[in-house]
Amino acid sequence: TACVSLFAGVMGGKYGARASTGFARNLRKAMYENIQTFSFSNIDKFSTAGLVTRLTTDVTNIQMAYQMILRMCVRAPITLVCAMIMAFFINAKLACISLAAVILLGIILAFITVRAHKYFTQVFPKYDDLNASVQENVSAIRVVKAYVREDFEKDRFKKASENIYRIFVKAERNVIFNAPLMMTTVYTCIILISWLGAKMIISSTLTTGELMSLLAYCMNILSSLMMLSMVFVMISMSTASMQRISEVLNEESDLHNPADPVFEVKDGRIEFKNVEFAYKKDSKEPVLTDINLKIRSGETIGIIGGTGSAKTSLVNLVSRLYDVTKGEVLVGGRNVREYDMESLRNQVAVVLQKNVLFSGTILENLRWGNKNATDEECIEACKLACADEFIERFPKKYETYIEQGGNNVSGGQKQRLCIARAILKKPKILILDDSTSAVDTATDAKIRRAFREEIPDTTKLIIAQRVSSVQDADRIIVMDEGRINGFGTHEELLDTNGIYREVYESQTQGGGDFDEKAGE
Repeated sequence: TACVSLFAGVMGGKYGARASTGFARNLRKAMYENIQTFSFSNIDKFSTAGLVTRLTTDVTNIQMAYQMILRMCVRAPITLVCAMIMAFFINAKLACISLAAVILLGIILAFITVRAHKYFTQVFPKYDDLNASVQENVSAIRVVKAYVREDFEKDRFKKASENIYRIFVKAERNVIFNAPLMMTTVYTCIILISWLGAKMIISSTLTTGELMSLLAYCMNILSSLMMLSMVFVMISMSTASMQRISEVLNEESDLHNPADPVFEVKDGRIEFKNVEFAYKKDSKEPVLTDINLKIRSGETIGIIGGTGSAKTSLVNLVSRLYDVTKGEVLVGGRNVREYDMESLRNQVAVVLQKNVLFSGTILENLRWGNKNATDEECIEACKLACADEFIERFPKKYETYIEQGGNNVSGGQKQRLCIARAILKKPKILILDDSTSAVDTATDAKIRRAFREEIPDTTKLIIAQRVSSVQDADRIIVMDEGRINGFGTHEELLDTNGIYREVYESQTQGGGDFDEKAGE
């Protein structure tokens, strides 16, 4: 029996660990896959640090609770029930002492669990703050050191850590009563059973052997209860994690493919019809209002305007990163909601305002645009983006390793690599969201000339603050407070649009950009 029990314990531990780690793996996979389906509006609901905490700390808590449940929540209840039945079979009067202890401890345990859960619910969002502090500090370490803000960052991290410490101490103050209450109850039961049992032995209503059996069963009952109490404490901690994970798993993308999607984008025509857009459905003021545009396939369109004029919001609707609130956006003559989203986005290449490179070689980063691109195609794309100039100076050239976030290349180099990556997609529409702001004007001009000569059939939308970056575009959109203030050629806008003329004059006469009025 002992050997069988030992073997069962070893196998239970082995397969319990395998099951719990597999469960954690599947949970992380399900969360990660669901995150990949999120639209921009879904992503806006969660912080990056919060998602990382959910995928790591919260899943680990559930994994530990699950393993304890597998190992203890089967054996302990069965042992408890069987021991209780045998105790009642021997002597119902003495067995009632153990039953009363079980009921009392169950009530106390429920009370402790409920109180502790309140604090565990508060502590895990604090982990998000801690992770955010670490993430920002590490990713912006150069800025921290440049401004000598190490002490400030240390204090910030210390406060985040102390918040977690304080809440955990409050939770543990409740949980800590579990063990002494258990031990008090166990020894009280033993004393009562021994005392009453001794009296029964004297009165010949109980034998010494039966008393010893009752004490053994009492220990089995209470040890099983102690195991269950540890599980319940762990469950109270993991319940908060379960709620946070379920928020991610139950979050559904705001964007869905139609029942019968269109997979082919005919050309790069773009049309906005009475478009209104707000990031939140209950917003009182829309970000974009009364947008009506017609852009021909192959045109180069400049988009300029002050900070907050909704330039980026406008172009995000083209690739359906967000859905319009009212009206419709057409690409290739069809509403973007009619397309398969993957097919649409494969034909609309976007170089976002915040350029992101991933750890890996330059070629690996470029092939994000086209995983099957040859080396020659990658080199040609880099030539169009004027990136070959600096790549050729690297010792390993296109095999140069890019650090996480592109920290080992300059801002301008990062922008040009991102443009080359977008060109590799060979899209029908190319959107550059202020993507040459860190590039000198001469290189900017070369990139625009290459676009005009090498990809004439691609519709190009170029957001910029510099008028020089868009003045040779076929037409220019002037945005102001979420509305189109002007739309025409450079010459037409100089004659008819006061905002454009004022900023053009301020920039050509040594003034500022769209956020700095002439003469100020």
